Amino acid sequence: MAQSYSARSRAIEPFHVMALLARANQLQAAGFDVIHLEIGEPDFTTAAPIVAAGQAALAAGHTRYTAARGLPALREAIAGFYAQRYRLSIDPERILITPGGSGALLLTSALLVDPGKNWLLADPGYPCNRHFLRLIEGAAQLVPVGPEVRYQLTPELIARHWDKDSVGALVASPANPTGTLLHRDELAGLSRALKERGGHLVVDEIYHGLTYGVDASSVLEVDDDAFVLNSFSKYFGMTGWRLGWLVAPPAAVAELEKLAQNLYISAPSMAQHAALACFEPQTLAILEQRRHEFQRRRDYLLPALRELGFKIAVEPEGAFYLYADISAFGGDAFAFCQHFLETEHVAFTPGLDFGRHLASQHVRFAYTQDLPRLQQAVERIARGLKSWRPDAL
Repeated sequence: MAQSYSARSRAIEPFHVMALLARANQLQAAGFDVIHLEIGEPDFTTAAPIVAAGQAALAAGHTRYTAARGLPALREAIAGFYAQRYRLSIDPERILITPGGSGALLLTSALLVDPGKNWLLADPGYPCNRHFLRLIEGAAQLVPVGPEVRYQLTPELIARHWDKDSVGALVASPANPTGTLLHRDELAGLSRALKERGGHLVVDEIYHGLTYGVDASSVLEVDDDAFVLNSFSKYFGMTGWRLGWLVAPPAAVAELEKLAQNLYISAPSMAQHAALACFEPQTLAILEQRRHEFQRRRDYLLPALRELGFKIAVEPEGAFYLYADISAFGGDAFAFCQHFLETEHVAFTPGLDFGRHLASQHVRFAYTQDLPRLQQAVERIARGLKSWRPDAL
């Protein structure tokens, strides 16, 4: 029966970690204590002021469609956030509210990529980026990157991999799965390299706000023509509310609005009203406390894993991930993850989910559990390494 489904659907790969998650849930249901370091979702619930604003919106009957571009008040609040955080003057008319950051990616890829055309993407990178391109009959030109370039595209890599079908590049800062940033001068270099080739620069800034010891620069500081994808899921802790935004060049807004009207009508209205509370001082204070907690976790887990023999060549400056090379232990990353799930009940993600470049020798840890749980996880991993036999599988 599957043969009758579309080629595009068959070409889109599942998240391999979901099989591990299903098994982890089975073990948990059977009474085992599973430590979840596999899913990129903060363990904190949505901050109380945001929840209260959502409840008030429901009580007030704000349950109807909004305009396709989103609530004007929310777009103005986001513009104010750019002014406060980045000292940028962004016209609210350039901002579209979307169903999650995924909605922003869908709009941008549909606008910019014709069938057969491609964007350059770093490998490793977030898998849905290449899958969205496949969905619209475009393609991802995966560019192998490693610690020598901090797992990010560079102008030199753009020049080397650009071909006749390339129309742009999508980069992420901070990046999933590596947590590395593109700094202001690097963003400017990418912008120049793409403009020289008539290409578009699209930047995933979904993990902005979650940086440690350094402030993330927005690409809009150096390139007003770039497309920016962002989300309320990570820094603002609203994963289940499904809300994001897109900042686009003025000339692109009308076409994007037309696509939004047809693809999803509008983002969830209750979530939009709730998100107005994100920018209140009391909410931002809560979110900053959480950011400091994530930094404490990174500062514990990074040296702890290195001491066990995991190779993490680049210290992540943002997000909440560690991308670790397991080659010192031998064996395949998926089997490695299975071993620790089955024997020590610690779940983390195989590199296969993030691309092809050296994927079988990498895993990703999400430090989305509190410090005592991370300490417990490290103890279990240390024990599990003693029983790991790569040749026995």
